[in-house]
Amino acid sequence: MHGRSDDSNVTTLGVSILAALVFVALTVAAMAGAQWQAHYGPSTFVPTAQAGVIKNQARRDSAYIRENVTLLASKVGDLQAELIALGGISKRIARLAGVSYTDPEIKASLDQAEPVMDDINGGQSDSLSAQGVGRQLDLMQQQLAGQKDGLAMLDLVLTKRSGAQARLPTLMPVNYPYLSSSFGWRRNPVTGRQSMHEGLDFAAPKGAPIYAASGGVVAEAGTFPGYGKMVEINHGNGLVTRYAHASALTVHAGDLVEKGDLIARVGSTGRSTGAHLHFEVRMVGHPLDPKLFLARPDAPNHLVADASGPVQAILPEVR
Repeated sequence: MHGRSDDSNVTTLGVSILAALVFVALTVAAMAGAQWQAHYGPSTFVPTAQAGVIKNQARRDSAYIRENVTLLASKVGDLQAELIALGGISKRIARLAGVSYTDPEIKASLDQAEPVMDDINGGQSDSLSAQGVGRQLDLMQQQLAGQKDGLAMLDLVLTKRSGAQARLPTLMPVNYPYLSSSFGWRRNPVTGRQSMHEGLDFAAPKGAPIYAASGGVVAEAGTFPGYGKMVEINHGNGLVTRYAHASALTVHAGDLVEKGDLIARVGSTGRSTGAHLHFEVRMVGHPLDPKLFLARPDAPNHLVADASGPVQAILPEVR
């Protein structure tokens, strides 16, 4: 019984060893198959001819992309040149308008423009890359923003200045430039005493049209002591003009008038010795000489003297 039991144990042990060997063999075979599949399987195997085609296509795509990047870099360079030229034009406009000296914020914004320079060879390799073109585009965006702000501020300043100039009473209020009395001290024609004449008297026939010397709002339109029938126009910022001794008024208080609009007609109402227009310019209630604003109708259109005729002696004139 004991011998038979030992034989049974040996048999069992042999079977177990055989089973283990078979398992190891199958495992090694499976691993070998997996490695062969990984190295020589159909999923990673590319024929030589097909690999050449793929490589040529990749080379052509790379050349095409590089060519387009080069073209884009060239256009970016042209736009940068245009930006520099635009900056120069902005500075010249500002200089002609005088804002470089009277408006420091304009000068500061225009001085931020990029200086004129070149980079012939230094950045050639960088400009031909997509990354280099991207950096140039970012720089151009900043330059455009600066140019936009500078031009917007310049436009604002020039608009304000043109508006201020448009308010000045520069238009002759009547088509009769003859002055019967100037601004300043004179002998009063009624009292005979020396008194301050706070305007200009334009001799004109009764009924002649009177025009607004500048645009504004009619502040007064009626009859006033001494002035007779008078129109007063407010031009803003404390500047007003008065048109007195009219025979008839064509506007009312509150009306909005533009430069050259008909506002009244010449007369001799109030304290007046004859038909004429009494024209005043006042700043914050103080009288100013209207000749400081009115354009001279007899001013010559040229600055070159005619030397064809005899030259007369220039005599000093006391004003």
